[in-house]
Amino acid sequence: MSRSRRRGRAAGRGLRPARLGLADIVRLGGTGLRTRPLRVFLSALGIAIGVAAMIAVVGISSSSRAEVDRRLDSLGTNLLRVAPGQAPDGTKTRLPKESTAMIGRIGPVDQVAAIGTVEGAAVYRNEHIPVGRTSSVEVVAAGRHLLPAIGGKVRAGRWLEQVTEEYPAVVLGARAARRLDAYTPGTRLWLGGQWFSLVGVLDPVPLTPEIDNTALVGWQAAETYLNFDGHPTTVYIRARDDRVTAVRDVLATTANPERPSGVLVSRPSDALAAREVTESALTGLLLGLGGVALLVGGVGVGNTMVISVLERRPEIGLRRALGATSGQIRGQFVSEALLLSALGGLGGTVLGTAITAGYAYTRDWPTEVPMWAAAAGIAVTLVIGMLAGLYPAVRAGRLSPTQALAGT
Repeated sequence: MSRSRRRGRAAGRGLRPARLGLADIVRLGGTGLRTRPLRVFLSALGIAIGVAAMIAVVGISSSSRAEVDRRLDSLGTNLLRVAPGQAPDGTKTRLPKESTAMIGRIGPVDQVAAIGTVEGAAVYRNEHIPVGRTSSVEVVAAGRHLLPAIGGKVRAGRWLEQVTEEYPAVVLGARAARRLDAYTPGTRLWLGGQWFSLVGVLDPVPLTPEIDNTALVGWQAAETYLNFDGHPTTVYIRARDDRVTAVRDVLATTANPERPSGVLVSRPSDALAAREVTESALTGLLLGLGGVALLVGGVGVGNTMVISVLERRPEIGLRRALGATSGQIRGQFVSEALLLSALGGLGGTVLGTAITAGYAYTRDWPTEVPMWAAAAGIAVTLVIGMLAGLYPAVRAGRLSPTQALAGT
């Protein structure tokens, strides 16, 4: 072999393609995106919608849970409720008249109050309304200590006092006032066949929503004017926080020693916790829908990259002719897909956070968007972007210079 040929081969073996750093690959990917702004915007929008849906669902659910926790902290989780159940023969039992006093003698009990349904009594806006059109408002007897026990607040007027609980005076729950269209203290209501004076209207009571749809009269007034039998239908108990379980265990026996099996004991805060579990199940469903939207966005990215490869075959052929390797071509298109997905992920994170904040503001909730949700949303978009851009990138890298240039 001649010396010149050996020298040429040695020189050929010494040639190496230029190595592109990470910054160069990202710059190349950004250049490809800048040349097609409308297509990039639409593809990134598909990703952003999916990410925004997922983050908004998680954020609204977390904000709702934070609101439930805040309300429980303010209202307390130490409220217990005792109500009559059913006897073995299927008939409904009654709580003894002395049950409230007996429960009050339990050591760890701080507050106890009761209400009793007044059978046969109905409330109307005036005496001209036909019998039966009561707007489903229930008339109950209540004592002075009921409001602090259930954590209720008076919106207008005042609560039953030592004087008003003995005379024809009534306090309406929030929903009852709305149904009767009676909000102003001093308004007269036709109750039990005679006039009662409205002295107060309550705010909604979250832990005892049954109070919202009641007309509450004094215990003694109910016995005097409405033939109330004096038997409580629900007893509300506030116990010390560290002894709630112990008090709950003895309530049935204490309230009705003769028939403890006919006594129902519940904890209203458990209903809020159950509702939170239901909302969590709904959150899972909505997250699935957000995932579908995100997958559709990923398909859009893949479609954009495939079309980009077809349109840019002359560019690929020229770069290959100038010495670019298959790996460099693949890296360029994968970086474009990742940048496109990152744009959509960041935009979706901002949009989802804004949606959560706006919804929480309208509901007067604390805004809470978990950091893991935002991080997971961006990470998922990057994974989808890489997978969506992998096939077009491999396809572009396999094109030889002659094949790419021949496709023009």
